[in-house]
Amino acid sequence: MRSKLNAQPNQSLIDGIRTLQALAVAEEPIGCRELGRQLGFEASKVNRLLKTLAYLGIARQSPNRKYSAGPGMHVLAAQSLFASGLIRRALPILEDLRRLGHTVAMGVLWNDSVSYLFHAPPGIEASRALGRIGVLPATTSGLGMALLAQLDGEDIGDLYENSETIANFPDGLEGLTSQLETIRKQGFARIPVRDNQHTIAVTLGKPAYAAIGMSGWIPDSITEDVVAALVRAVEQIDAGT
Repeated sequence: MRSKLNAQPNQSLIDGIRTLQALAVAEEPIGCRELGRQLGFEASKVNRLLKTLAYLGIARQSPNRKYSAGPGMHVLAAQSLFASGLIRRALPILEDLRRLGHTVAMGVLWNDSVSYLFHAPPGIEASRALGRIGVLPATTSGLGMALLAQLDGEDIGDLYENSETIANFPDGLEGLTSQLETIRKQGFARIPVRDNQHTIAVTLGKPAYAAIGMSGWIPDSITEDVVAALVRAVEQIDAGT
Protein backbone atom coordinates (compact mmCIF):
# COMPACT_ATOMS: atom_id res chain seq x y z
CA MET A 1 0.00 0.00 0.00
CA ARG A 2 1.14 3.52 -0.78
CA SER A 3 0.93 6.11 1.96
CA LYS A 4 -2.09 8.38 1.55
CA LEU A 5 -2.01 12.14 1.72
CA ASN A 6 -3.23 13.57 5.00
CA ALA A 7 -5.92 16.25 5.16
CA GLN A 8 -3.43 19.11 4.82
CA PRO A 9 -0.48 18.13 2.62
CA ASN A 10 2.28 20.72 2.36
CA GLN A 11 2.11 21.63 -1.32
CA SER A 12 5.24 23.76 -1.19
CA LEU A 13 7.22 20.78 0.09
CA ILE A 14 5.72 18.54 -2.60
CA ASP A 15 6.67 21.07 -5.30
CA GLY A 16 10.18 21.38 -3.90
CA ILE A 17 10.72 17.61 -3.90
CA ARG A 18 9.37 17.32 -7.45
CA THR A 19 11.82 19.99 -8.53
CA LEU A 20 14.65 18.22 -6.70
CA GLN A 21 13.84 14.91 -8.35
CA ALA A 22 13.60 16.45 -11.83
CA LEU A 23 16.98 18.10 -11.31
CA ALA A 24 18.48 14.81 -10.09
CA VAL A 25 17.58 12.95 -13.30
CA ALA A 26 18.48 15.75 -15.73
CA GLU A 27 21.30 14.51 -17.96
CA GLU A 28 22.77 18.01 -18.37
CA PRO A 29 22.41 21.44 -16.72
CA ILE A 30 18.87 22.71 -17.16
CA GLY A 31 17.26 26.15 -17.05
CA CYS A 32 14.22 27.33 -15.13
CA ARG A 33 11.94 27.54 -18.16
CA GLU A 34 12.72 24.04 -19.40
CA LEU A 35 12.32 22.57 -15.91
CA GLY A 36 9.07 24.49 -15.53
CA ARG A 37 7.74 22.98 -18.76
CA GLN A 38 8.62 19.50 -17.55
CA LEU A 39 6.88 20.01 -14.22
CA GLY A 40 3.99 22.18 -15.37
CA PHE A 41 5.18 25.02 -13.09
CA GLU A 42 5.58 28.69 -13.88
CA ALA A 43 9.20 29.67 -14.45
CA SER A 44 9.07 32.12 -11.54
CA LYS A 45 8.12 29.32 -9.13
CA VAL A 46 10.88 27.04 -10.42
CA ASN A 47 13.35 29.92 -10.15
CA ARG A 48 12.51 30.41 -6.46
CA LEU A 49 12.74 26.69 -5.73
CA LEU A 50 16.06 26.28 -7.54
CA LYS A 51 17.57 29.31 -5.83
CA THR A 52 16.55 27.80 -2.48
CA LEU A 53 18.11 24.46 -3.41
CA ALA A 54 21.27 26.27 -4.55
CA TYR A 55 21.40 28.17 -1.25
CA LEU A 56 21.33 24.80 0.55
CA GLY A 57 24.04 23.43 -1.74
CA ILE A 58 21.70 20.78 -3.12
CA ALA A 59 21.68 22.45 -6.55
CA ARG A 60 24.48 24.25 -8.35
CA GLN A 61 24.09 27.15 -10.78
CA SER A 62 26.48 27.35 -13.72
CA PRO A 63 27.76 30.62 -15.28
CA ASN A 64 25.10 30.33 -18.01
CA ARG A 65 22.40 30.38 -15.30
CA LYS A 66 21.47 26.72 -15.66
CA TYR A 67 21.24 24.30 -12.76
CA SER A 68 22.63 20.86 -12.01
CA ALA A 69 22.98 18.62 -8.95
CA GLY A 70 25.13 20.18 -6.23
CA PRO A 71 27.30 18.52 -3.61
CA GLY A 72 24.43 18.46 -1.13
CA MET A 73 22.46 16.13 -3.37
CA HIS A 74 25.34 13.66 -3.47
CA VAL A 75 25.70 13.91 0.31
CA LEU A 76 22.00 13.15 0.79
CA ALA A 77 22.26 10.17 -1.56
CA ALA A 78 25.33 8.79 0.22
CA GLN A 79 23.86 9.35 3.68
CA SER A 80 20.58 7.67 2.79
CA LEU A 81 22.29 4.62 1.30
CA PHE A 82 24.62 4.35 4.29
CA ALA A 83 21.79 4.74 6.80
CA SER A 84 19.58 2.13 5.14
CA GLY A 85 22.43 -0.38 4.87
CA LEU A 86 20.75 -1.88 1.80
CA ILE A 87 23.69 -1.57 -0.59
CA ARG A 88 26.18 -2.79 2.03
CA ARG A 89 24.08 -5.88 2.77
CA ALA A 90 23.14 -6.62 -0.80
CA LEU A 91 26.43 -6.17 -2.69
CA PRO A 92 28.13 -9.48 -1.79
CA ILE A 93 24.90 -11.39 -2.38
CA LEU A 94 24.24 -9.74 -5.74
CA GLU A 95 27.83 -10.41 -6.73
CA ASP A 96 27.34 -14.09 -5.90
CA LEU A 97 24.25 -14.22 -8.15
CA ARG A 98 26.41 -13.13 -11.10
CA ARG A 99 28.01 -16.59 -11.19
CA LEU A 100 24.86 -17.76 -13.02
CA GLY A 101 25.92 -15.67 -16.02
CA HIS A 102 22.99 -13.24 -16.25
CA THR A 103 22.66 -9.50 -15.73
CA VAL A 104 21.91 -8.91 -12.05
CA ALA A 105 20.02 -5.83 -10.85
CA MET A 106 18.46 -4.22 -7.79
CA GLY A 107 16.12 -1.24 -7.80
CA VAL A 108 13.45 0.68 -5.93
CA LEU A 109 10.06 2.09 -6.95
CA TRP A 110 9.13 5.73 -6.65
CA ASN A 111 5.70 6.69 -7.97
CA ASP A 112 5.53 5.24 -11.51
CA SER A 113 9.30 4.95 -12.01
CA VAL A 114 11.98 2.48 -11.01
CA SER A 115 15.48 3.56 -10.06
CA TYR A 116 18.30 1.06 -10.47
CA LEU A 117 20.75 1.05 -7.58
CA PHE A 118 22.74 -1.83 -9.08
CA HIS A 119 22.88 -3.14 -12.64
CA ALA A 120 25.67 -5.54 -13.60
CA PRO A 121 25.77 -7.20 -17.00
CA PRO A 122 28.19 -10.12 -17.30
CA GLY A 123 31.82 -9.06 -17.49
CA ILE A 124 31.78 -5.65 -15.80
CA GLU A 125 33.21 -4.85 -12.38
CA ALA A 126 30.77 -4.57 -9.50
CA SER A 127 31.95 -1.00 -8.85
CA ARG A 128 30.67 0.02 -12.30
CA ALA A 129 27.29 -1.53 -11.55
CA LEU A 130 26.37 1.07 -8.93
CA GLY A 131 24.04 3.71 -10.33
CA ARG A 132 24.90 2.95 -13.98
CA ILE A 133 21.23 2.89 -14.99
CA GLY A 134 19.07 5.85 -14.10
CA VAL A 135 15.30 6.14 -13.70
CA LEU A 136 12.98 4.23 -16.06
CA PRO A 137 9.20 3.85 -16.35
CA ALA A 138 8.28 1.04 -13.98
CA THR A 139 6.19 -0.70 -16.63
CA THR A 140 9.28 -1.20 -18.84
CA SER A 141 11.21 -3.03 -16.11
CA GLY A 142 10.89 -6.47 -14.57
CA LEU A 143 11.89 -4.98 -11.22
CA GLY A 144 9.32 -2.21 -11.65
CA MET A 145 6.55 -4.65 -12.51
CA ALA A 146 7.36 -6.83 -9.49
CA LEU A 147 7.13 -3.76 -7.25
CA LEU A 148 3.98 -2.40 -8.89
CA ALA A 149 2.33 -5.77 -8.25
CA GLN A 150 2.71 -5.11 -4.51
CA LEU A 151 0.28 -2.19 -4.82
CA ASP A 152 -3.46 -2.66 -4.79
CA GLY A 153 -5.79 -1.75 -7.64
CA GLU A 154 -6.68 1.63 -6.16
CA ASP A 155 -3.03 2.61 -5.89
CA ILE A 156 -2.36 1.57 -9.49
CA GLY A 157 -5.35 3.59 -10.62
CA ASP A 158 -4.08 6.65 -8.75
CA LEU A 159 -0.62 6.30 -10.32
CA TYR A 160 -1.85 6.12 -13.89
CA GLU A 161 -5.19 7.94 -13.88
CA ASN A 162 -3.73 10.99 -15.66
CA SER A 163 -1.46 9.06 -18.02
CA GLU A 164 -2.35 9.35 -21.70
CA THR A 165 -0.25 6.27 -22.42
CA ILE A 166 1.40 3.57 -20.30
CA ALA A 167 4.77 2.37 -21.57
CA ASN A 168 4.60 -1.23 -22.88
CA PHE A 169 0.82 -1.32 -22.45
CA PRO A 170 -0.95 0.01 -25.56
CA ASP A 171 -4.28 -1.18 -24.15
CA GLY A 172 -3.73 1.00 -21.09
CA LEU A 173 -4.68 0.37 -17.50
CA GLU A 174 -6.71 -2.75 -18.24
CA GLY A 175 -3.72 -4.58 -19.72
CA LEU A 176 -1.41 -3.43 -16.95
CA THR A 177 -3.84 -4.52 -14.23
CA SER A 178 -4.19 -7.96 -15.81
CA GLN A 179 -0.43 -8.54 -15.96
CA LEU A 180 0.08 -7.32 -12.40
CA GLU A 181 -2.54 -9.80 -11.20
CA THR A 182 -0.62 -12.60 -12.94
CA ILE A 183 2.57 -11.50 -11.17
CA ARG A 184 0.80 -11.47 -7.80
CA LYS A 185 -0.49 -15.01 -8.32
CA GLN A 186 2.84 -16.50 -9.38
CA GLY A 187 4.88 -14.56 -6.81
CA PHE A 188 7.45 -13.20 -9.26
CA ALA A 189 7.67 -11.17 -12.46
CA ARG A 190 8.83 -12.70 -15.74
CA ILE A 191 8.95 -9.91 -18.33
CA PRO A 192 10.15 -10.13 -21.95
CA VAL A 193 12.96 -7.69 -22.68
CA ARG A 194 14.22 -8.16 -26.26
CA ASP A 195 15.59 -10.81 -28.62
CA ASN A 196 14.12 -13.74 -26.66
CA GLN A 197 15.53 -12.40 -23.41
CA HIS A 198 13.58 -12.00 -20.17
CA THR A 199 13.88 -10.43 -16.75
CA ILE A 200 12.81 -12.39 -13.70
CA ALA A 201 12.36 -10.36 -10.52
CA VAL A 202 11.20 -10.74 -6.92
CA THR A 203 10.69 -8.20 -4.17
CA LEU A 204 12.53 -7.58 -0.93
CA GLY A 205 10.78 -7.02 2.39
CA LYS A 206 7.25 -7.10 3.74
CA PRO A 207 6.07 -4.56 2.76
CA ALA A 208 8.31 -4.52 -0.29
CA TYR A 209 10.96 -1.79 -0.35
CA ALA A 210 13.11 -2.97 -3.29
CA ALA A 211 13.38 -5.69 -5.91
CA ILE A 212 16.18 -7.80 -7.34
CA GLY A 213 16.26 -9.62 -10.64
CA MET A 214 18.22 -11.37 -13.35
CA SER A 215 18.01 -10.74 -17.08
CA GLY A 216 19.19 -12.61 -20.12
CA TRP A 217 18.34 -15.72 -22.09
CA ILE A 218 16.22 -17.51 -19.49
CA PRO A 219 14.15 -20.32 -21.05
CA ASP A 220 10.97 -21.41 -19.33
CA SER A 221 12.65 -24.63 -18.25
CA ILE A 222 14.99 -22.83 -15.81
CA THR A 223 12.57 -20.18 -14.56
CA GLU A 224 11.96 -22.04 -11.30
CA ASP A 225 15.70 -22.36 -10.68
CA VAL A 226 16.25 -18.63 -11.24
CA VAL A 227 13.33 -17.74 -8.98
CA ALA A 228 14.71 -20.04 -6.27
CA ALA A 229 18.13 -18.38 -6.51
CA LEU A 230 16.55 -14.93 -6.23
CA VAL A 231 14.41 -15.95 -3.25
CA ARG A 232 17.49 -17.30 -1.45
CA ALA A 233 19.26 -14.00 -2.14
CA VAL A 234 16.29 -12.06 -0.76
CA GLU A 235 16.34 -14.15 2.42
CA GLN A 236 20.04 -13.46 2.86
CA ILE A 237 19.67 -9.71 2.30
CA ASP A 238 16.67 -9.45 4.63
CA ALA A 239 18.47 -11.50 7.26
CA GLY A 240 21.04 -8.73 7.49
CA THR A 241 18.53 -6.04 8.45
